[in-house]
Amino acid sequence: MAVALGLPLSHVGPRKLLGFRVSSSVADGGGFPSFLPKEVHKIKDPFARTLAQRIQRLPVQVGSSESCIVMSSCVTPTFVGDANPVVLLHCFDSSCLEWRSAYPLLEGHGLEVWAIDILGWGFSDLETRPPCNVASKRYHLYQLWKSHIKRPMTLVGPSLGAAVAIDFAVHFPEAVDKLVLINPNVYANNVGFTKLPKLMAYAMASLLKSIPIRWYAKVLIFDGISLSKILDWTNVGRLHCLLPWWEDATVSFMLSGGYDVSGQIKKVKQKALLICSECDKIVDIKSAERLHKELPNATMQKVPNCGHMPHIEKPYLIAKLIADFSRSATSEKRAVRYFLNDISCRNKYTIKEV
Repeated sequence: MAVALGLPLSHVGPRKLLGFRVSSSVADGGGFPSFLPKEVHKIKDPFARTLAQRIQRLPVQVGSSESCIVMSSCVTPTFVGDANPVVLLHCFDSSCLEWRSAYPLLEGHGLEVWAIDILGWGFSDLETRPPCNVASKRYHLYQLWKSHIKRPMTLVGPSLGAAVAIDFAVHFPEAVDKLVLINPNVYANNVGFTKLPKLMAYAMASLLKSIPIRWYAKVLIFDGISLSKILDWTNVGRLHCLLPWWEDATVSFMLSGGYDVSGQIKKVKQKALLICSECDKIVDIKSAERLHKELPNATMQKVPNCGHMPHIEKPYLIAKLIADFSRSATSEKRAVRYFLNDISCRNKYTIKEV
């Protein structure tokens, strides 16, 4: 892989990365980590299968005693880049597999890329778990950064992940160099969930992981994809829900009230890039335009003909935008060049910069 990317082999270690030992935990000839639900074998998307094979669990201490350690799931970089690392969060109740299409493209840009599972979601070992409220999610991410990443990062958050990124950047500014917020969902207020009876919260969580609900979500998110792809992407999107502690962690987050970062937005000091889809059916683009006005140091780029997850629908474009921004590329309007099936393309998708 290093040769394919034009990188020196000295940047790549088979088992050791950035000073810590990596365990593959491979279960069988399929190459998937043993901690993933067995249903991973049913997934057909080649990009999801490839990224799933790279998921690791790293130790993250979330309490004062040595027993308070969460083996935290993420995809680790294959090399250390010259620029600051790019750290990818995910949407509400999702996982690092959300970045299956864009992750290898970001690596192709020569970046050091991490895809992190937020505490309570994804594939971390939560058999013994802390609360999964906002404070715990924030502290867990900080400890992961402090233990393993250790340098200021470009933090990327799509949808609710944008709220996670803003909350983290305000509380730990030393850890964040820049922010990339994709279709940001930052004005939702879920405090009403705190009044739910616990039994009802569990019922809602059970419904949330059901195939019909996940299927419907894919229909809203993606336009014009085949039924077979909807089914496969539904299996990808709900894979983490099959872990035995998912419902408990989800209910813990729901009853805590969720994220409300509206009062933190003007405290963000980092330079931010907003990437917004014009055809998003989940988050109204007016919300992003409001955020653009309220953030002290932000630029905004609109992506036409795209839904809620441009990093899946148009990964070449999103990878290019993230790579340029993380390296402080000029923000002037320009053609976007990328490669699709080894064919050089230019200006297939027009970017509107605001």
